[in-house]
Amino acid sequence: EITPMQGEISMGESKFFLCEVVGDVKDIDWYAPNGEKLLPNRQDILVNRNDESSSTLTIYNANVDNAGIYKCVAKNGDKESQGTVNVKIFQKITFKNAPSPQEFNEGDDADIICDVVSSPPADIIWKHKGSKIQVAKDVRFKILTNNHLQIRGIKKTDEGAYTCEARVMTRGEIDLKIIKVIVNVLPSIRTRQSEMNATADVNQSVMLACDADGFPEPTVTWARYGNKADNNIVLESDDKYGLNNDGSELIIKDVKKVDEGDYTCIARNKAGEKEEEVSLNVFVQPKITYLVNQTASELEEQITLTCEASGDPTPTITWSFGRRIFTEGDLDGNVVVRSHARVSSLTLKYVQFTDAGHYLCTARNSIGQDQQTMYLEVRYAPKIQGSVTVYTWEGNAANISCEVLAHPGASVVWFRDGQQLSSTNTTNVKIYNTPAVSYLEVTPDSQNDFGSYNCTATNMIGAESKEFLLIPADVPSAPAIERVEPFSSTAVVEFEEPDASGGVAILKYRAEWRMQGEDWTGREYDAEEGEFMITIVGLKPETFYEVKMSAINGKGEGESSPPQNFKTEPVREPSPPKLEGKLQTMGNALKVNWIKQDDGGSPIKHYLIRYRAKHVPDWKPEIRLPNGSEYVVLNSLDWNTEYEVYVVAENQQGKSQPGTLFFRTAAEPTAIPDTMHSGSGLGTGAIVGILIVVFVLLLVGVDVTCYFLNKCGLVMCIAVNFCGKSGPGAKSKDLEEGKAAFTKDESKGPIVEVRTEEERTPNHEGGGPTEPNETTPLTEPEPAADTTATVVDLLPSVATNSEPVTESFSTTQNSPTSESTTLTSSTAGPTPVPAESKTAPKTSPKSKPAPVPQSSTAKPSTPASQRATQSDVAPLVDLSEAPKATPSSDPKPPTPTAPSSKPVKVPSNPSSATADAAPQSQPESVQSPSATSSQNKDLQIDGLAKDVFDAPGKGSKAPADSTAAPAQDDDLSATRQPTSLARTPSSSPAEVEYSPPQAVLQNTDPSVHSKD
Repeated sequence: EITPMQGEISMGESKFFLCEVVGDVKDIDWYAPNGEKLLPNRQDILVNRNDESSSTLTIYNANVDNAGIYKCVAKNGDKESQGTVNVKIFQKITFKNAPSPQEFNEGDDADIICDVVSSPPADIIWKHKGSKIQVAKDVRFKILTNNHLQIRGIKKTDEGAYTCEARVMTRGEIDLKIIKVIVNVLPSIRTRQSEMNATADVNQSVMLACDADGFPEPTVTWARYGNKADNNIVLESDDKYGLNNDGSELIIKDVKKVDEGDYTCIARNKAGEKEEEVSLNVFVQPKITYLVNQTASELEEQITLTCEASGDPTPTITWSFGRRIFTEGDLDGNVVVRSHARVSSLTLKYVQFTDAGHYLCTARNSIGQDQQTMYLEVRYAPKIQGSVTVYTWEGNAANISCEVLAHPGASVVWFRDGQQLSSTNTTNVKIYNTPAVSYLEVTPDSQNDFGSYNCTATNMIGAESKEFLLIPADVPSAPAIERVEPFSSTAVVEFEEPDASGGVAILKYRAEWRMQGEDWTGREYDAEEGEFMITIVGLKPETFYEVKMSAINGKGEGESSPPQNFKTEPVREPSPPKLEGKLQTMGNALKVNWIKQDDGGSPIKHYLIRYRAKHVPDWKPEIRLPNGSEYVVLNSLDWNTEYEVYVVAENQQGKSQPGTLFFRTAAEPTAIPDTMHSGSGLGTGAIVGILIVVFVLLLVGVDVTCYFLNKCGLVMCIAVNFCGKSGPGAKSKDLEEGKAAFTKDESKGPIVEVRTEEERTPNHEGGGPTEPNETTPLTEPEPAADTTATVVDLLPSVATNSEPVTESFSTTQNSPTSESTTLTSSTAGPTPVPAESKTAPKTSPKSKPAPVPQSSTAKPSTPASQRATQSDVAPLVDLSEAPKATPSSDPKPPTPTAPSSKPVKVPSNPSSATADAAPQSQPESVQSPSATSSQNKDLQIDGLAKDVFDAPGKGSKAPADSTAAPAQDDDLSATRQPTSLARTPSSSPAEVEYSPPQAVLQNTDPSVHSKD
């Protein structure tokens, strides 16, 4: 019995079979299918006796030759028994030839190989993207007899993984192989420009570029001269050529003419290669290669100038001489131009001396141009030019010019009556020679020196002579007056040039005019070419005049023209100014100049200027400039804008018609010019220095202001300690010093004291105290009035100190009695008291002053000269600042206090002393005594007059009394000129004159009054 009973062995596999015998047996043998006994020593089939009753048959690496029926035969003597087994050899599914990946070119018929070996033969199924390929649905797919998959005209979209699946139905065996299919795409090339242009010999580089596409990514190379048959020269990066990383761009450096031609861009990959050509055209700028100077003699038959040039495209050649351009062909029979290829010739027939000079040859093509000059030298005999006649007069030197044209240069000789003139210049005839002109200077002594002079020039080519005439000159004839256009104070005379100038130039014109029956007035005007109009000024309006004219040359003045009558216009408005404009360097500023015309017989008061942008309806604010102004600068104008400017002149009669000017500003610059930076730039050090100087000046100004206003500061300290000036403490002395001062009590009420002395009181600034005498008046209270005041033209001031301020003035020393008037006021608000009170006032609370109207007019002050001559006039002091206080609702009598010992500060400037004060009350009246001794005259102020300021505050009430004091010396009255009150002699009511702008502080203390 053989186990297994059947045997199936796959190709290449090994298998054994066991033969077992029952009973006694001597031999067990195995026989091959061909009946051959299998011996134990075989390598491929091994027979092995296991024991007495069994034997094993082993087949190694089975192949188809091992198939068949094997017999196992058992023998025991004569007895024999056998068993058989059928061995079958089969082939498993094997992919013998199915490579992956398989590559194809796009568009080809792809044959995807999948060779399978099996027994029995396997069935093949193709799949793509997980689905079985349905050949019936897509005609491009086909299963070949060898089970290969064919794809007709394969596309890039067909690329991917394909499955080759093999099946053996009898065994249920299945196997598969995935094959990757790659579709390669043939390169495509696109040149960026199929033709490129370049210029040779200008160190220019040019880039040729092509873009390649394909799969796999193609490599790009460049070759010269086209296809393979010409043995292309592959270009690589070197000194001449440059390539980028992917080779798509070829740079040709320093292009020359030899670089012209076709360049091939080649793209290669697995699918193949593709080529495209790029043409390079190399142009050459024109260059003149031949042009030489030439020499000719005048009247030669002809001479030819030749110019050769190279270039690509072939250049055209033109000739020019000065401003004359020669064209191709015959020109006026004397010039012929011929051109052929790169050569041009210029032929001159019958050469003239004027043909000498530089000739310009210009070669042009589409790339550029080249120019060169050649010089034609023409040799010719002398030619004499110049004016034949020369005019002069006895004693006046005249130059006779002999202009000689010659090449080579000529020598010049002068003759007079056949005799050569000496060049020693010892007589009244002198000779001066230059390379081109010979001058004969003749100073006639008599009529014999006038006449003919001969100039002879000679060179190696020939000689020429010319006669010149020296003729006596005469005075010019009279100019003819054409028209006279009169205005109020001027007249414009138009005239014609004299018929005869006398042989010499007219130097001046003389105009003479007069009122009928009076002497002539004359003026000379320089003669200017083309100008035959003059203007007579200084005429009287509406007056008859006559005018005549004459001409003046070097010989003298000619006859006058017949007089012509005219009448000036009446006094009227001026004539319009004549305007001229000039843009300034910054571009948006204009300087407008005007020329004064006729003033209309009345002096021009001022000029009015208006301007605007033309697209804007509104004018800029009017500018008013005084008479004598000649220009105005308009700044900060809009850029690139058209403007119009009107200038009007105005006199007493009215305004002139406007002089008009139109202009446009420059376009706004994109950058500030360097000159502006360099001209205005300041370094950091300069700026710091300027700031320090300004700061120091400011400190000095403040200190000086404190000195004059408040008597304090560094300057005051120096004045007191080194100059002996009285300090501010000296001003605090009371009545014992004979001076009036404000004292500061609890109520801040002002006290005004009036003092009259027989002797002259020293200046308050002297600081020296004066003992009171028997003439010192006592103060008595008088009824108080309303404290409301009118402030007229109040000026600001830096003085804001609330300390008492004392002002002292002196009248003229020539008065019969030395008088002194001192008005002392406090900056504190005055305290009102009832009119009936005769006791000292008590403190009253201060209140804020109410604003009052200001006066716009004022009476003129008395001139200083008048005050100096009138002994009866004493100035009233400038009153210091004091805020106004309204009366208390429950006024109480003020209590008198002793004079304060605090320093008083005297401002040096009256206006600054009063300018910072609050609005003050307007005084009502100024009274003077009806009878006063001529030996001792005092000024009594019962109340300031209402008409002192001529202000609109009529409703305000002034105090009923004031103070009066004798006037001091007039040395201070002259310095206190801006604000003054003048009194008339005692026989008439007081007249007060006022010089604005000032403010007056009134006395409100009823306890103070003046006493005769």
